[in-house]
Amino acid sequence: MSKMIGRVEVFPDPLALARNVAEWMTATALATPGPFRVSLSGGSTPKTLYGLLASDAFRERFPWPRVSWFWGDERFVPYDHPESNYRMTREAMFSKAPVPAENIHPVPADGTPEEAARRYEQTLQAAYGATVLDPARPLFDITLLGLGPDGHTASLLPGEPVLDERKRWVAAVSHGRPEIRVTMTYPAIDSSRYVAFLVAGQEKAAILRAIRAGGSDLPAARVRPVGELIWFADRAAAAEP
Repeated sequence: MSKMIGRVEVFPDPLALARNVAEWMTATALATPGPFRVSLSGGSTPKTLYGLLASDAFRERFPWPRVSWFWGDERFVPYDHPESNYRMTREAMFSKAPVPAENIHPVPADGTPEEAARRYEQTLQAAYGATVLDPARPLFDITLLGLGPDGHTASLLPGEPVLDERKRWVAAVSHGRPEIRVTMTYPAIDSSRYVAFLVAGQEKAAILRAIRAGGSDLPAARVRPVGELIWFADRAAAAEP
């Protein structure tokens, strides 16, 4: 049984986790010349991270003008909907930080989910400057991901056909769930210099243990970036039984 790929960093609590990821993101962006692309995640731990990036401790240090923001997945709801990842990020970070409007690229929320996925794929391809991904030139500098209690990440949900998608960069997920979603696929997520999972809370401990033990076929365990994979966890999520 193979061990999980990627390194694990453990912090005392969700706030310490978010603060350290904010420091890491800031340092990575400052050390990278030119345009810098970030794929964002929804969830409570990322919300804390986004608030920190927009706070006095980071706002003046972060290179906002050259960072572009995308979303790994989104519920197919209006931008002002309470469940919108875009709305959460806007309220936590964009409304408080000097982010150029043209650097914000939300998933379309109109038309059909399939049309929204196609349009978002075109947005990614325009930012990348090509329609075929080159392993030597990642699409994203940083991709932030969460971990669901069922092992899903982004909206790569267990048992969904999207798990086998290898050509499309973005796909609609509309089967057997309360809300329709639009998600990046493995090819787009894997095209990253850094993929960072943010995992906090005791309810994530069992699933994180299963992935760390290796041999898991859960969706989150199948992420294989061309760059580096990092698991940022708090003590509760990283606890042994």
